[in-house]
Amino acid sequence: MPRIPRVKQTSDFWAFAKAGRKLGDLHVNYEDAKSYPVELKIGGKKSLDDLTDDDYRVDKKWSYLKKSDKTKDFTQVKYNKQITITGIPEEAYEYMVNGRPALEWVMERQMVKTDKASGIVNDANDFAIETMNNPKYPLELFQKVVTVSLETMKIVRALPKLNEFYEG
Repeated sequence: MPRIPRVKQTSDFWAFAKAGRKLGDLHVNYEDAKSYPVELKIGGKKSLDDLTDDDYRVDKKWSYLKKSDKTKDFTQVKYNKQITITGIPEEAYEYMVNGRPALEWVMERQMVKTDKASGIVNDANDFAIETMNNPKYPLELFQKVVTVSLETMKIVRALPKLNEFYEG
């Protein structure tokens, strides 16, 4: 069941209701969100225009670049051998799904992996090409989830503060 705070003022209730509608629409229609304007660094190619469909294939694992030996740079993600995504706002990692940032959830689901028990290969590239008819789908999905994450946190931060729940 949803957790509905019992608030003292009607205006606070309607603020929560309005935010819930916005969040519901944003999350249900996440694929319609605008792609966040990240920057793409291309290795070995001169420009984005030179990339082929194969250059957008997701590798086995996305990875963060490192700031130093011990810290990850969350603003940069190695998408594959050709593409590095840069300009990711660190605030986008504040939106959590099942205890982890939504962006990390996308990174985990949009890669090639083999189930150890069955040997079945789960290849996000197959879904992108066969179902979405778009080899860039994993990259574009990541950009859209950046937008959804930022918008979600903006809506949540704008909610009325609850110092205590109304018991009356």
